[in-house]
Amino acid sequence: MDIAVLAYDGVFDSGLAALLDVLDGANALREELPEPPPALTVTTIGFRRRIRTGAGHLVETTPVGAAERTDLLVVPALAERRPDALIAHVSGRDAAPVRRLVAATRERRTPVASACTGTFLLAESGILDGRRATTSWWLAPYFRKRYPAVTVDESRMVATCEGVTTAGAAFGHVDLALAIVRMSSPVLADLVARYLVVDERPSQAAYTISAALAQSDPTLAAFERWARDHLDQPISIADGARALGVSERTLQRAVRRTLGTSPVGFVRDLRVERASHLLRTTDLPLEVIARKVGYEHANTLRILLRERTGETASALRGR
Repeated sequence: MDIAVLAYDGVFDSGLAALLDVLDGANALREELPEPPPALTVTTIGFRRRIRTGAGHLVETTPVGAAERTDLLVVPALAERRPDALIAHVSGRDAAPVRRLVAATRERRTPVASACTGTFLLAESGILDGRRATTSWWLAPYFRKRYPAVTVDESRMVATCEGVTTAGAAFGHVDLALAIVRMSSPVLADLVARYLVVDERPSQAAYTISAALAQSDPTLAAFERWARDHLDQPISIADGARALGVSERTLQRAVRRTLGTSPVGFVRDLRVERASHLLRTTDLPLEVIARKVGYEHANTLRILLRERTGETASALRGR
């Protein structure tokens, strides 16, 4: 597999380094397998011979034309954490060469991959329209509003859909790189993960802070505060809308527009978040925690924790 990793001005240093380090590690470890897969050819490409990263480091690159002969184009994240500034950059003039490169690469049916804020570059180029994708969980509300044609699942760590692979979170670049290695050899990917001491992380749900997501919309933020005060009770969405002074339909729309879920689903996530916190910070029995977050039976909470976090109640408590 020939892989082109794009380095551009402002690129997230750790994201670029993680991709290169994991792919280089895969090449170094492949000979340890009884039947080694072919080596990966990794080229760092750029629009200039030397680019400056987000932290100010200089990186030497190969001309971007090499992307025309590659089997996979990887676009690391942009070093920008502020949603408004991120959207302004990816849609602006400075990012136009990246957008054109991504679009042209997909026109040739060459696979493309990215992680974290880099997924905004992919979406801005139009290649994610009609596809499923993921991004950093805390950026998902802004992504969803900006790109309504994309189906966002921010709970996933890595998502692949019709030739485009996306990953969430800044250090999701490691997960993305392992997913790329897995395309060539699942056994090699597992070996690299062992050497790096990286656990499989299929979901971001365990890291999501619901309150942070809610702050992007005033109605949702108010509903989040009201719901937290009533988590130990049966929650009526109609009562919540009434307490906020909005219609139930307005509340439904605000939650769907921002989070891609329903008010009921959001309340469920708040309950999982609080239950996870209580498991990590108290010795309360699961039965007591279940009642504190509005569930009569501990088994209901046990199943929900596994579905939403990918971990058992015992594992969460062990943390």
